[in-house]
Amino acid sequence: MVFLYYHFQNCRMLQMAVLPPLRTISVLVVHLLLASFCRGQFKLISPTQPVVARASDDIILPCHLEPAVDVAGKTLEWTRPDLKPRFVFVWRAGQDHVNVKNPSYEGRTSLLIGELKHGNISLKLSKVKTSDGGRYKCYIPDMNTDSIVELVVGIVI
Repeated sequence: MVFLYYHFQNCRMLQMAVLPPLRTISVLVVHLLLASFCRGQFKLISPTQPVVARASDDIILPCHLEPAVDVAGKTLEWTRPDLKPRFVFVWRAGQDHVNVKNPSYEGRTSLLIGELKHGNISLKLSKVKTSDGGRYKCYIPDMNTDSIVELVVGIVI
């Protein structure tokens, strides 16, 4: 009986001495692993080469999320930093927010709505103008991820 009591006390001391630091270390390791995993979890992908279009064409500026998840309920933004206002297209709460859009894009931009469930946030730009050429940023604020698409517009002769 004395042996069992002694053994129980030693296990308890060992448990008290070793397990709390192990628990702390385990929690820290799991936290660090999750933080590094989540940081790079989602990424917007767009072409590395410029998209080339002729004036008056309808084009698509490609941008999609990997891994693919449904983004229909998220805020999605397409901007051109060199413009004021900079917004080319804004999607919030399942709607196109035309009131914040740069007037030069009015009635010419849209998303492929059916593709949002697959993480595709590509922008359709209709009746391209030479002034549309430049760097576009597709951005998902909730996920803090973005990508740049360059558009080069040529003149039809």
